[in-house]
Amino acid sequence: MTNPTRLASTDELESIFQRELATDRWAATETAYALAVRHRDLGDWRASREWAQQCLRLLEGFPSETEEQVATGRTSVGGVQLPTYLHSGVVQERFGTLD
Repeated sequence: MTNPTRLASTDELESIFQRELATDRWAATETAYALAVRHRDLGDWRASREWAQQCLRLLEGFPSETEEQVATGRTSVGGVQLPTYLHSGVVQERFGTLD
């Protein structure tokens, strides 16, 4: 019997995010998305919304004309599944209007 992948805590994910923000902004964008999902799953809608907004802000710095430009580099972060493509439309579809 195999153990399911342990989900990283939000604190662990935030630590990963801070490291990535300094070294790999795309990875940080993926981690911000994962944080939005984790907080939503934990019922913390305020934090989920804040992380979804952070993800959108980071996405603004990347081109998004082709699938290759919005393809995620990882399948999951801290046990949270990532979408195949990450762009503002996906974030808004999964988290609603964030204005």
